[in-house]
Amino acid sequence: MARAFVQAYRQALANASRSGAAQEAVQTIRRASKTMTESEARQILGVAENSSWQDILQKYDTLFERNATNGSFYLQSKVHRAKECLESIEQMKAQGPS
Repeated sequence: MARAFVQAYRQALANASRSGAAQEAVQTIRRASKTMTESEARQILGVAENSSWQDILQKYDTLFERNATNGSFYLQSKVHRAKECLESIEQMKAQGPS
């Protein structure tokens, strides 16, 4: 019985790798691990943990515009993602504990 289970499991793994399901699962995990943390977002924007939302927005506007004029889309994207990350955290704080 155990031998049949092991053989069926191995066959299922082989089928999954042939169909691409395993690669898709790995890619999904990699994408999920690329989300920005709060500390990364604060470091990108150069704001402290006790900074007000207005300070964060001011820093965002400055960095976003500076990178728009110099043509660095990559840095501009990082700045925007950092603001989105902190914005979602601010919204969760405003809602309070559920």
